[in-house]
Amino acid sequence: MDPIDYYNKNASLYFESTVELDMKETLDKFIEYLPEGAAVLDLGCGSGRDSLYFIENGFDTTALDGAEELCELASIHIGQNVLHMQFSELDFTEVFDGVWACASLLHLQTNEIDNVLNRVINALKPDGVLYMSFKHGDFEGIRNGRYYTYYTTRSLKELIKRHKELEILELWNSQDVRTEREEESWMNVIVRKINEENQE
Repeated sequence: MDPIDYYNKNASLYFESTVELDMKETLDKFIEYLPEGAAVLDLGCGSGRDSLYFIENGFDTTALDGAEELCELASIHIGQNVLHMQFSELDFTEVFDGVWACASLLHLQTNEIDNVLNRVINALKPDGVLYMSFKHGDFEGIRNGRYYTYYTTRSLKELIKRHKELEILELWNSQDVRTEREEESWMNVIVRKINEENQE
């Protein structure tokens, strides 16, 4: 099943199972790199859980998701419209100080992610930061009705290395915040879009 179809058909269940998860530690780590009142894109916002945190902390937040049913639920949760857009349709130019891609880009196949990552980089202002998280491992294929691409430390570094505009600020491994999935681990990375003016 296509991930978008999955999330449309299971929107209410997914919303209820993720909206209360505690991501504060990782959110705060990301926020440390943002200027006050920064423009933030929540890329694949799902329930809107993290978008609401950004809004409550004074950030100019744009929430976006590819699943229309989730967009409707998240819009109600955060009290503002959520953009219904596929990642491959991103067309922003130096708009955001930060892009938050929490467990969203992991549904892209390896032959898709570079194009989407280029679009994300284009959406970032110079010195802007991007957070991404992926399931840890070397699996690629369909699990639990969705397509996944897992990453190891090495493969994640290789992905970022292909994009010369990016530099790694932090890269770490973490356990799933859901108690029933504590055995699952995640790769997390925060990267910065290099400001070419500062390189001269």
